[in-house]
Amino acid sequence: MRTVLLCGREVLPHAAALREVYADAFGDAPWHEDDTYADAFLSRLEGHADRPGFHAALAFDGQRLLGFCTAWLTPAPFPGDRCYPQVAAALGPELTGSWLCGSQEIDELAVRAEARGRGLGTALLDAVTSKAPDDSSWLMTSVRAPDAVRFYRHLGWRQIVHPAPEGRGMAVFLAPRHPAIPSD
Repeated sequence: MRTVLLCGREVLPHAAALREVYADAFGDAPWHEDDTYADAFLSRLEGHADRPGFHAALAFDGQRLLGFCTAWLTPAPFPGDRCYPQVAAALGPELTGSWLCGSQEIDELAVRAEARGRGLGTALLDAVTSKAPDDSSWLMTSVRAPDAVRFYRHLGWRQIVHPAPEGRGMAVFLAPRHPAIPSD
């Protein structure tokens, strides 16, 4: 197993393999994303590669890509698209700005189903978070993905935004060494 860390547009020659892993990782429950979502991911990738601080960890078995993790620096002002408004509303403007803006945002963590349970997700996340300024990384995931929520908690990530009572919405996590987490 070999892991490489790529910056910016260095990731683009691997786009087809990234799309394949994305489709495998998010095709089944709880996501049920079809090829349309995998194509949308691929379309977003080129723009994401130009974001400040963009980098990706890719894990290979020989030439075959088994998983990846992408990240970038969260801009200020805090974005207003996708699920960001939910996060900002839950945290409020002061905490959103101080905890998330300028921090490294984990965008995607995807591992082929056949490669799960061998520490690959942890290795990819560790590789990407090693580049975080001041150890400040964060991520959001859907509460519809209880395995993902358990995975991040198991690694010591601290959940700071809880979903609506109906069990919908986003769970937001700070990395174990994020400066906003009090040291024990």
